[in-house]
Amino acid sequence: MSWANESVPREFILLGFSDRPWLELPLFVVFLVSYILTIFGNMAIILVSRLDSKLHTPMYFFLTNLSLLDLCYTTSTVPQMLINIRSTRKVISYGGCVAQLFIFLALGSTECLLLGVMSFDRFVAICRPLHYSVIMHQRLCFQLAAASWTSGFSNSVLQSTWTLHMPLCGHREVDHFFCEVPALLKLSCVDTTANEAELFFISVLFLLIPVTLILISYAFIVQAVLRIQSAEGRRKAFGTCGSHLIVVTLFYGTAIYMYLQPPSPASKDRGKMVSLFYGIITPMLNPLIYTLRNKEVKGAFKRLMARVSLIRKQGMSK
Repeated sequence: MSWANESVPREFILLGFSDRPWLELPLFVVFLVSYILTIFGNMAIILVSRLDSKLHTPMYFFLTNLSLLDLCYTTSTVPQMLINIRSTRKVISYGGCVAQLFIFLALGSTECLLLGVMSFDRFVAICRPLHYSVIMHQRLCFQLAAASWTSGFSNSVLQSTWTLHMPLCGHREVDHFFCEVPALLKLSCVDTTANEAELFFISVLFLLIPVTLILISYAFIVQAVLRIQSAEGRRKAFGTCGSHLIVVTLFYGTAIYMYLQPPSPASKDRGKMVSLFYGIITPMLNPLIYTLRNKEVKGAFKRLMARVSLIRKQGMSK
């Protein structure tokens, strides 16, 4: 029995915090502002990284991929959430739910791997500086990025298929803001222990293994930085990794809490807020973290603004 039979609803009701209507207006404002900042911030990162030749390096190539991920990641959920919060019928079509589930899973899994790849790039840059351009050549960068995207979407195909084959028996109230695996498994009218075990195993692969590799990379990075004689050199080396480490902490910390904690009715609302944090707030913070802490990006922004200003003046003079 699967979702492909008569038990499949035409639409799902996304409960969110509908039992607390006083939260809807503040949440709407937070989601809208976060989404606007995410769009502009990540678009700015992508444009600056592509238009400024000084940023045509592996680090900014991966950062561009991360910004593209965050753009698509939030767009797969936030517009529907904004509509539902201000609507009396908080629904999503079956097809919309399936698409949201697939895209959210695919992009989230890809980001897990991409952050690990970015830590490897920082490891090579600091621990093997003389061989950096040889090791992190263009072909390898494309291969690592492609492997991250391919693995993420492959994982989504598997998890989405397993989830969508669970019988619902007419259940259609999703106790969440969007269609996510843990929330959809709760709709099933059969034992989901095997599915939860599969979800836990895959979460370990996509969360704990990259985190372990990141920690190992940064252990070597710290050792290499401490061997640098110049205080200015140590500060610059730590600065190049600080932004990435903050992003890693925000993303993995909340995702691990969401997917690797034992299920508990008491943690239901906390789980919603945590998923909103890594699905909405973290993509908004990423460009701010990378721009505010990065002199190269800030310099590229200034050069881009100066170029735009010069073009505008030339146009006005004509």
